Amino acid sequence: MSRFNPYVAGIQPDLNTLLSRYAENMMWLARYMERIENLARVLEVTEAFVRGADGRPVWDSIVHINSDEERFSALYPAAREEDYLCFYITDCSNPSSIRAMAHAVRENARSARPLISTEMWMQLNVFTRWMLDLTPGDIRRTGLSALCNRIKQECQSHAGVTEGTLYRDQAWLFYLLGRHLERSDQITRLIDTRYHTLLPDAAEVGSEIDMTQWASVLRSAAAYHAFRRLKPVTTTPANVVGFLLKNEGFPRSLALNLRHADSVLGALATHYNLRKQSSAVQERLGELRAMLDDQTAEEIIIRGLHECMHWIQEQIETCQNELAAAYWAPPKAFDAGSFSQSQGQA
Repeated sequence: MSRFNPYVAGIQPDLNTLLSRYAENMMWLARYMERIENLARVLEVTEAFVRGADGRPVWDSIVHINSDEERFSALYPAAREEDYLCFYITDCSNPSSIRAMAHAVRENARSARPLISTEMWMQLNVFTRWMLDLTPGDIRRTGLSALCNRIKQECQSHAGVTEGTLYRDQAWLFYLLGRHLERSDQITRLIDTRYHTLLPDAAEVGSEIDMTQWASVLRSAAAYHAFRRLKPVTTTPANVVGFLLKNEGFPRSLALNLRHADSVLGALATHYNLRKQSSAVQERLGELRAMLDDQTAEEIIIRGLHECMHWIQEQIETCQNELAAAYWAPPKAFDAGSFSQSQGQA
């Protein structure tokens, strides 16, 4: 008897091929919802735990995570605390802001309306409408922690509603593919930037970092409690990096999401005769998985954590580009400042 595959169960192989524009909408809907939740969590953790020598939050670490240095410095040369919050929450001229991404979610959901459930549409409609009406004054009145908590809860509600109501066909598979690619990309960016930001100026890669700071790395990935369950694991650079990259029991780990992405592509190939379109991306994911299997976390750190994370990000972006070339036409920009689904951060 073949092993049960939750990604394939219930899928009907005789359905017509999903229109390419719907496949693109579903993938980006998932990617932007993941990105919104991740950014809200990172903002909250940075305010509470990530402190510089002056005791203030290290807001520029978020700019580095998202590779937004040039755009941010052009818009906010003075770089005050409120500028960072505006840039990443309400500024639609920044395509990485939560408000701009909420617009992207709304447009993708609208375009895929024939496919998504009524429950999904209603929840997304209320959430995105709230986000699009948000102003800097609302952040001051509500408080950053409360605001970020509501955003995370809305994203998690979306995940639950989608899990419980979205029909298991190609739309579901492309949604899952977007989720797993986004989580893979985000975890490598988080490890790379947070790790090097927290290192003391004179320390080398692999040095010990204060326990509170390591907790901030884990909290930024929603991994703190999961990591603590692995008793009596000590908090070392290799243990934290290894957990986030290689532990297949943690939902946001790189290894788990690469495996799930490969499983989704296998389902598309097997059940919808899309083997040709999926083969190149599966090969690339296989290379990434083999690299993780062949090296310990200590070896990755010693050989160059930054270089490894950067290479993985490039491979994930290439996967996204190969999927786009195979399944749909070049994306069109939405009307949200400079927003486009072909952003540099795939």
